[in-house]
Amino acid sequence: MAINRGLTAARDYVRAAPGTYVWLGVLFVTTVALHHMSPEFEREFLRTRSTNLQELSTRPVRVLFASAMWIDGGHWVPYAVLYTVFHAQAERRLGTVRWLGVCAAAHVLATLISEALLLQAIRDGHAPHSALHTTDIGVSYALAGVVAVLTYRIPGPWRYGYLAAVLAVYGVPLLRGPTFTDVGHFASALIGLACYPLTRTPAHPPNHPSTDVR
Repeated sequence: MAINRGLTAARDYVRAAPGTYVWLGVLFVTTVALHHMSPEFEREFLRTRSTNLQELSTRPVRVLFASAMWIDGGHWVPYAVLYTVFHAQAERRLGTVRWLGVCAAAHVLATLISEALLLQAIRDGHAPHSALHTTDIGVSYALAGVVAVLTYRIPGPWRYGYLAAVLAVYGVPLLRGPTFTDVGHFASALIGLACYPLTRTPAHPPNHPSTDVR
């Protein structure tokens, strides 16, 4: 039956990208938790899990990990779609370990780059001292890195159109009064593109779902 075939295909797709869907499951739980918090408690709760300058200076490892477990804005469904379209494809094609490497590099390095620029702006008087405590959580830096690294898994000439679209999506905001988050997103995309060595061999033969971790 068509329904059974569809369910089997969906199951195989999820099984071939276990890391993506475990992470998405965590985000679902944390998003539900946020919806049960009062606005005041939520602000303070997220601040202590944010990669703002204050938290990075005292608990860098903790907040770099914790900040990737929450969704800025509390809307889970759009991220479920984005994770399925981009993260799952990257994990299937790169393997779980290499996919995680791209995610970690984009999330950590882009955070440090954007926060370093913010710190310099505070020191130069271009940003208020209160920006030290600005809440900065979410998974968008890792997503940008993964979106970019998929460029190498798209056959030419479509690859060049995809690359142009990626650079436009993350580069155009830099031309319109960029925020430090915009800088972080563009840096994430460049970091993803720099992960080309991780894409040179497939994780498993094409069209053969596998849960092997390499």
